[in-house]
Order: sequence, then C-alpha cells, then structure tokens
Amino acid sequence: MMSFAKVSMFVFGAMLLTACSQDWQVRSLPTDEAVAEALAAEPDKRVLASTELNGYASLEMPGDVRPCCAFGNAQKVKVGTLQVPFFRYANTLGADDIGAHAFDAGTFSYVKASPGGSSSGENNGQIYTRLGGFIDLAHVRDTADNTVILFYKIYKQLGKETKLELPPEIGPRYIQLNAFDIEHLDPLQRWNLAADIAARLGYLMAESHEIAQWHGYRSWALWSEEVSAYSPEDIYSNMLGAKIAVALISNNLAMNKTLFNQHMNGWLTAAINQLEPVTAEQTNALFDVIDGDWWDSNEPLPNKFMLLKRHYALGDMQSPYLVDKQTAQAHAHWPLLAPVYLQEKRQQDQEHQAKQLSLPRYSHGVDIDEVAKLWLFIDDKFKANFTHIPAELWSNGFTSAQFLALSAYNQIEDDKQLKAKREGDK
Repeated sequence: MMSFAKVSMFVFGAMLLTACSQDWQVRSLPTDEAVAEALAAEPDKRVLASTELNGYASLEMPGDVRPCCAFGNAQKVKVGTLQVPFFRYANTLGADDIGAHAFDAGTFSYVKASPGGSSSGENNGQIYTRLGGFIDLAHVRDTADNTVILFYKIYKQLGKETKLELPPEIGPRYIQLNAFDIEHLDPLQRWNLAADIAARLGYLMAESHEIAQWHGYRSWALWSEEVSAYSPEDIYSNMLGAKIAVALISNNLAMNKTLFNQHMNGWLTAAINQLEPVTAEQTNALFDVIDGDWWDSNEPLPNKFMLLKRHYALGDMQSPYLVDKQTAQAHAHWPLLAPVYLQEKRQQDQEHQAKQLSLPRYSHGVDIDEVAKLWLFIDDKFKANFTHIPAELWSNGFTSAQFLALSAYNQIEDDKQLKAKREGDK
C-alpha cells in the first residue's frame, strides 16, 4: 500500500489540493529508412517501425503516489494516541466505479475517460476478483504510470551506459543502465525490449517501496506506513499495472498524457473484468470473512498489526491470495458469497483458480537484470531500522538481488513482534 495521507485529510476535514500532474507528449518521426520502405511495393513492417522519438525534455518520473487503499473495510482510524470517533475508512468499490485514469494523479484527479466523454474523478479502492483476489487500484495505476515514463527514458538510452535518478524514499534511488550491443535488433525488437525493461524496473520500484515502508518511510510525517508494508494484494496489483503498461506501449497508446489516460482507463477496466470482479457488497463481505485472520478490525489505522497477513515472497512471478470456499461457507455472509464460487460457464459449484502473473527476465536474448539495476541506499536516520539484518546486505547500498533476503529477515521480525503483541494482549 502507498500512503494514508488521504485518511488524515478526511479526519481533520482539510481540503484536498489538486496535484499538479505534468503534461507530456512524445512525437514519433520516421527515419529515412522507414519512409523509403513505406513507398516500397510490399513494405516490411519491421522497417516501418524505425522511428526517432522526441519530446523527452518534458518527461519526469511521477512525483506523487496515490493514497492507497488500506486492507480491510470500514477500518477505525487513530491519529497519534487519539482514536477518531464515528469514523470508518471506506475503501471498496465495484468494477463500474473505477473512473477515469489520471497520470501522476497523487491525491486528486479530474479527467475525461474518453475523447467525447465527460470529466470524472479517478476512483481507487479494493476490488475482489475471482481470479486475482483483492486488487488495489492505486497500486495498479502507480506502476503503470512509472512504467510508461521509464520506457521513454530507457528507449532513448537503450544499449548505452547511463544513470536514471528516481525519487528518494528511505535514501537515494537510481537505475543504472549498462552498455550492451543492440545492433542485431531491428527497430520493433528494440521498442519491445525497452518496454520489457521498463515494466520490470517499474515493478521493482514497487517492491522497493514495500521494503521502504517496513523500514520507516512515511509520505506524511505523522502517519506510520508500517501497516502498509507487504500487504497481500500490493505486489500482485503492481505487476498487473506493469503488464497493462506494456500492452499500451506495444500498441503506441502512450505517446502523450491524454492518450495514455484514456486508453489506460479502457485497459484497466478490461483487465479487472478479465479477472472476474465481484460487487462492492461482496468485496466487503469477503473482508468480513477474513477479519481476524488476514486483518483485525479491532485495530485502528495506522496500527501495524491491523494487517495480519503479509506477502514477503517478492519476485517476478506472483500468484494472488484467494479467500477459500470453506472459510466463506462458514460465515454468515455465505448466501451473498455463494455466487462468487460458482463457475458460470459450467454452472457447477467448483473452486475458482488463481491467475498467476509474471514478468520476463530475458527479452530478445538480453538478461534484463544484467543490463538494468535498481539501486537503493539508506539514509542515516533509517539505519536503526535495519539492525536485525546483516549489514553486508544493505550498508553499502543494495539492488533487487537482495530484496528477497531483506524481506525474509523482515518476516522473522514481524513474527516476533506479532507474537509479543498477542502475549501482551492476553
């Protein structure tokens, strides 16, 4: 999960400020080879893809993260030591309520979902799907935004050594691109390779954010984000966003912000529908079913152990967590939830199957992890939060190669803390 600043604003009744999202446009100019091929009797489509892009000066990484959707429903909220009375954080929605996509939306957006459509706000929340489990729309959107901008930055420098600075979290972050030979790749292969690299790095940025939240990152100083770290739906949602972005890039549907917003809206809605979403009422009911197991409704936000189930198995292949039928059947909400477990095509009451997602490490013969590395470094004020981890894993900076090991140590520490809390609660 990203940030709960939106909750705090609601608590204090403050006005939401419009995020100043950058406007951007990339233009594709044909090369002489592409023009000559276009005039041939039978043009080679691969040669036609030979273009030169400009407009890079306006491209910057998104500066804001969307307020994410806390895992659970109708959570209590605490600010400092004071629990806010009569307030519950509502964060579920149905597939028809997704709303228009707004690149780099931050806290607020108001855009058109289609060229001839009316303007509407971007809606984010939790949606349960039969094949993808809980989906956090803010995570999907943020990784899609990052992937698109990374693509244009990488495509320009493909095969060259360069350094791409990223917004810091618990310390500096940057992407190191190494030099490698691309002469054997045709223009379309180069385009697709850059898209695959961007998707993998956009996803790794999301993984690094989970680690940063666990180790003390806060987008709002008064609000701990430990409750967000390793939430079970986060990384799957991020990977979904990366994969949607690759589809848009491959179809030249992200050449400017307006075009990207409108097509992201359509692809996001279609992807959610492909995963078979349930109603908002059913999503709320499923949260009730797993209350006390995956999350604890008695714990107010942002208490760390409001979240009980965490996903530490980072990596380029992700499977969602589905609420099992037996658990749902044992709950009072079963009459509402029974249709969720019905296979409509066969009209038989069978367990639904999880949709696994993955991102390629190799593309067109290139090992992406060898030519592009995400580096993170730890500022002094966060180093105390790493003392349970061997210093050689993080003290001199680390890459995604260390993410899984770091997360394993964090899992051990979480288990200790949760055990101590439960014993103290007795």
